[in-house]
Amino acid sequence: MTDALLAETRAPAADDATWWRQAAVYQIYPRSFADANGDGIGDIPGILSRVDYLAELGIDAVWLSPFYPSALADGGYDVADYRDVDPRLGTLEDFDAMVAALHARGIRVVVDIVPNHTSDLHEWFQEALEAGRGSAARERYIFREGKGPDGAEPPTDWESVFGGPAWQQVEDGQWYFHNFAPEQPDLNWDNPEVREDFLKTLRFWSDRGVDGFRIDVAHMLTKDLAEPLPSRAELERLPQDGKHPLIDRDDVHEIYAEWRKVFNEYEPPRTAVAEAWVSTPERRARYASAEGLGQAFNFDLLVADFDATQFRSIIAENLAQSAMSGSSTTWVLSNHDVTRHATRYGLPALDGRPVKQGTEWVAAGGPTDAIDMVRGLRRAHAATLLLLGLPGSTYLYQGEELGLQEVAEIAPEQRQDPAFFRGGEFDGLGRDGCRVPLPWTASGSSFGFGAGDAHLPQPSWFSDYAVEVEAADPASTLSLYREALRLRHRLQTDEALEWIETGRADVLRFARPNGWQVVTNFGSEPLDLGADAAHVVLGPVIDGALPGDSTVWIAPPGLLG
Repeated sequence: MTDALLAETRAPAADDATWWRQAAVYQIYPRSFADANGDGIGDIPGILSRVDYLAELGIDAVWLSPFYPSALADGGYDVADYRDVDPRLGTLEDFDAMVAALHARGIRVVVDIVPNHTSDLHEWFQEALEAGRGSAARERYIFREGKGPDGAEPPTDWESVFGGPAWQQVEDGQWYFHNFAPEQPDLNWDNPEVREDFLKTLRFWSDRGVDGFRIDVAHMLTKDLAEPLPSRAELERLPQDGKHPLIDRDDVHEIYAEWRKVFNEYEPPRTAVAEAWVSTPERRARYASAEGLGQAFNFDLLVADFDATQFRSIIAENLAQSAMSGSSTTWVLSNHDVTRHATRYGLPALDGRPVKQGTEWVAAGGPTDAIDMVRGLRRAHAATLLLLGLPGSTYLYQGEELGLQEVAEIAPEQRQDPAFFRGGEFDGLGRDGCRVPLPWTASGSSFGFGAGDAHLPQPSWFSDYAVEVEAADPASTLSLYREALRLRHRLQTDEALEWIETGRADVLRFARPNGWQVVTNFGSEPLDLGADAAHVVLGPVIDGALPGDSTVWIAPPGLLG
């Protein structure tokens, strides 16, 4: 990597407290990124071995999904120790070396915090099982007596997100609450000891150089389980207005106000972004306030069709929301929980129908059957270039820079996601298909992911998407991402845009304050660009026109020097 290229891909200065506002953040799912020791599981040394790849990509930060000790009941989101590294993934010393290497290349580090629940192997939960009824140890979790004359029935008929009952009985007859898998008991956030321990965790990682935190299910921590508890049907009818027993309660923001005080102990202040699936933009804005976490994910494009009207509405609403909170918005098309967008855009349009993870994918029959992979990838390129041109931060999921499709061909006995086995909100194929380890080389037992087989099976067609193949092809998805991120650093400007009417309902066009323009053709008919065709700096132009399912960036003369 040349010094000139490294300089172009550096993030803002180390003391820039606003770096996150328009950052390009790359999500790493550590167990599927790179395997340094050949055991089939990605690890921290594997990430360290690929820091130059990340620098060449041109990102501003990485977000690491959980790397903590875990039994992997839920892909690492069942945390047994919040202040250590899973021995299968490395050591704290490995983590420190990775942070140092990323920082040396101008890349900041964001880590996942999972505060709603622990693993059932966490020392606190093991202590609670041993201590028994009425103990201080059980007060850290949500234990209740069962119903019926002998307490053999769960306290309520509630279901967990992953399907099945939300209560699990322990040996002495009590039941504990788990919003997700039984191996993920929910914490009691009314307990001062729980609150204090997480402040200690935030300081632990901040002291090791972590720049920010992604907060898992940030809207579910606080709960009101005062008797009488509602039935499942009653619970589902309750509005999510701040007083719901389980979801998006107003009192959760007391926790984040405490966290903000910790973040502000550091210079620059540590950042945070909330994963908050809430009912209205106004409620989401509370998580993004300067007194709280500072930023919140907007997931609206994850459930949208490739459609100009939907995109414009979502963009306008989220920019208005960010202005209301004083934050910047986040743009995301893929992550570790959803079908990859190159695949989604090759499937039939939802046309407003709700869809759960995997359902449409099952119906499509996999990437070599009913899906239009070519159209899906073309639209994925267009959507990504549109997002990278917007004000706000953009979150990229590992592998999307290769144009990876979802992997459907995983046998039931090879699957790992509890959502696949239990149903719930993630029915169909679950989430394993977007978590398959990356291909780095066109050959080898795991396409260069490691020395042996990968922990999830990689299909043969991964060879065409390997990093070494795409890096050598100037027309590849990887080359497009590298050039887009390089230009974005030079073109990025104030957090504003102005819509430019095009006379076509299937075309969106906007300008940033410095004159940079983004044009996306969501339709099939080409759009004549006129004199602007000569100023296109990225994206396809054919005979002076923008093809369908495509995006171009236009820079006025002199803007790029």
